[in-house]
Amino acid sequence: MAPDAAASPSHRALARRLDGLNIYLVGMMGAGKSAVGRPLAEALGYRFIDADATLTEAAGRPIAEIFSSDGEEAFRALETSVLNGIASWHSLVVATGGGAVTRPENWGHMRQGVVVWLDAPEAELLRRLAADPTRRPLLDAPDPAGRLQALLQERRPLYAQADLAVVQAGGQPSEVALQVLEALPSVLRDPRQPPEAPG
Repeated sequence: MAPDAAASPSHRALARRLDGLNIYLVGMMGAGKSAVGRPLAEALGYRFIDADATLTEAAGRPIAEIFSSDGEEAFRALETSVLNGIASWHSLVVATGGGAVTRPENWGHMRQGVVVWLDAPEAELLRRLAADPTRRPLLDAPDPAGRLQALLQERRPLYAQADLAVVQAGGQPSEVALQVLEALPSVLRDPRQPPEAPG
């Protein structure tokens, strides 16, 4: 991807077609939602928001702490509240948490925009998660690989409900962002054509 891809006229045209619709990136932890979201937002002239970072800021404590003191259900309720707030804005690329797809209310918010599933192979997810120092409460298990596999099995059918799936295999975030940009027009409705003048 060329360094000046952010200024590409085709990306600006795509942004006009989106007309302010938010783009929600969904996928497993380690799928690169935050890393891909930044160059994607830049290319479209959008703002980037990391839903987990917004939640942490709103709660005033880290996600791992919310999980350990209040449990997953309380965390999911907070996540829904954050997505509800985000849905009232426009022209955003939003990196959601890996489990955001598990609550129907969240789909209600995300469906107001375009939902893009960043699908990465299990081995690639494991490699990235092993290299990432961020604590992942759902992987605090004696067998993290087995836990990841179980979560993937449970969530894949939910991720598959996204408007668009972008399969990646270890490319740079900017390359994956380009894949998303190239695929987006296929799921956007064409602007209504003016009626033809009677002949």
